[in-house]
Amino acid sequence: MTNDIIDLATKVGRALQEKGLLLTTAESCTGGGVSQAVTEIAGSTGWFDCGFVTYSNASKTELLDVPAALIAQLGTVSEEVAAAMAKGALANSNAHVALSTTGIAGPTGAVPGKPVGTVCFGWAKGDHVHTERLVFAGDRQAVREQTVRHALQGLLRFIE
Repeated sequence: MTNDIIDLATKVGRALQEKGLLLTTAESCTGGGVSQAVTEIAGSTGWFDCGFVTYSNASKTELLDVPAALIAQLGTVSEEVAAAMAKGALANSNAHVALSTTGIAGPTGAVPGKPVGTVCFGWAKGDHVHTERLVFAGDRQAVREQTVRHALQGLLRFIE
């Protein structure tokens, strides 16, 4: 875990604590990397509720209530699925705010229109959901690290 990610997680924790918010994560391509980053911070029990690592499509449906039809129609790596993952994490936790990641870390898995490095993000609070789609460069580790960093940066912007 790089120092800049730990610093970001610390800032996220401070912001969540100041606002009295609890965080939950719904992660696919990051495999729990965001949850790992936030739980590196001492005292994170005060602002982190839980994390869902839903790597398979079935787990996204079973644990986060992501409609199987949505996955079938748009694919797992879509802003709509990222939004559904974030909303599902909120609905299935005690948290007030959620972030989600779903993407293609590589080296395989690319499909037409979705190259390796494509990641979709979701941030949700109440009925408000924001999504983004980015394409990162680099190998599997680089894509996952950039995804964790962007998820935390996006969360900071989302809750400010």
